[in-house]
This record gives sequence, structure tokens and C-alpha cells, in this order.
Amino acid sequence: MLLECLAWRKDFGADGVLEEDLGFKELEGTVAYMHGFDREGHPVCYNAYGVFKDKEMYEKIFGDDEKLKRFLRWRVQILERGIELLQFKAGGVNSIIQIFVNVPWYFSLLYSMFSPFLTQRTKSKFVISKEGNVAETLYKFIRAEDVPAGYGGLSRPSDVGSGPAKPASEFTVKGGGKVNIQIEGIEGGTTITWDIVVGGWELDYSAEFVPNAQGSYTIAVEKQRRIGANEEAIHNSFAAREAGKLVLSVDNTDSRKRKVAAYRYVVRKSTAAT
Repeated sequence: MLLECLAWRKDFGADGVLEEDLGFKELEGTVAYMHGFDREGHPVCYNAYGVFKDKEMYEKIFGDDEKLKRFLRWRVQILERGIELLQFKAGGVNSIIQIFVNVPWYFSLLYSMFSPFLTQRTKSKFVISKEGNVAETLYKFIRAEDVPAGYGGLSRPSDVGSGPAKPASEFTVKGGGKVNIQIEGIEGGTTITWDIVVGGWELDYSAEFVPNAQGSYTIAVEKQRRIGANEEAIHNSFAAREAGKLVLSVDNTDSRKRKVAAYRYVVRKSTAAT
């Protein structure tokens, strides 16, 4: 296998593919892309080919043999970026995590049919996530702050280049339950910025600021509203004029399903207007 791989790399010209400008800028960050690492340090590659359900896009990318060959080189280019992050030494990270998002419904059926004929070693390389359970599955392997917002995480393209992702706190919302996250110790003249996400949402969310001083009124920062299943993480901020605490409420009383969630926040001194 190693000899065949080396022969293919030579014929394909894989060693120089990183230097090629193959186009496909419209596919960067959507169809196939390296994004962060799992909990053990493996580079993660996301694959989402649903965009090709659009006939116009399909023809644009795969319309003839030449286009198909160019796309294949681009796809190998993505993998080569991931390979550059590997260590290939004893005890080091020497493999990539591949995630296929929203595969056809029959994929799980086919996998269950062929699974009895696969070796345990082969089966250990696959994890199948049912619809509505994607975030919970991903969180087992990848920290919430490293999972793309589109798949139930807190990572956004705008985060790239802003340094290491701020760690998130993960929690569980029981079916029929409600969770109130209280962020205390907020001083007057500061601004608190937070992100919060619940895998599969379909529940109610609200945020309020509760001042410490008696006689002060609670401020509804975000009124209670229903969050849809496909909505991404909420990102918001609040400038506190007095000391108090921020309470984020996640209400799952209408559902029997347990849901995974994550949040993070940062408090900074407010910048005075000039």
C-alpha cells in the first residue's frame, strides 16, 4: 500500500499541488476545508457536498472531464494542507479526522447492512450521527469552540486570525428541563460579550441583566423567543452601567429530548465615546 501510494503521488504530482492556483474560491470554506483540531490534536477536515444539488453549480464544477480533474486536484490540495499539520513520529498525531455533513438518508441504511461484514478495526474508523444529533456527536470528539457555527458549534470564519479560540463551557439541557446560566461579578462600566448555542435548538432562550443594587430594575437584554433547529450560535453583548449579573435562560420544557449546549463570555472595560 505504501509503495502504491508513493507511485500515485509521483504520477499525480501531489508534492507540488499546494503551489497550484486551481481556482474554486467559491468552494473554500463550504465544500471541503480544514478547520481546527479534535480533542486529541488531529486536524479536522469538513466535507459538505450538498451544494452540488444545484444543477448550475454541478455543471460549473463537474461539467466535463477537464473540470472534474481540476476539482480532484483541488480536493487533494485540501488534504495536503491537512497532511502538513501531521507529525508522523512515535506518539505524534499522524491521522486526519474526516467529517461528512448531511450525507443522503440511505447512507446510514447501507452502512448498517454492510457493518456485519466489516472488521472491528474498519468499523472503529466510522461514527454515524443521526439527524438532530450532530452537535452531540461532534462534541464527543471536538470542543465546542472549534466546531463551526453551522454545525452547532461556536467557531465562525471571522474568528480566523484572532488568536486561539476562547474555551467554552459545555452543559446539558435535560428533556423537560430549564437551565439558567448566571454570570456574576460584572462591574459597572464594563461590556460583556457572549456566545451560546444548543445543539438542535427548538427551545426558548432569553437573557437579562440583574443589577446588584436594591431598587434597580432587571433589564431584558434579549426577550424570550423560540430558537429554530437550524439557527447558529447566538452572539451578543451588553454594556453594564452598574454592577450586577447576566442570566442566560435556556428552556427545554416542551421537549423530552436531552440536548447538549455550550457558552462562553468575556468582560471588558467599556470604551468611552469621544
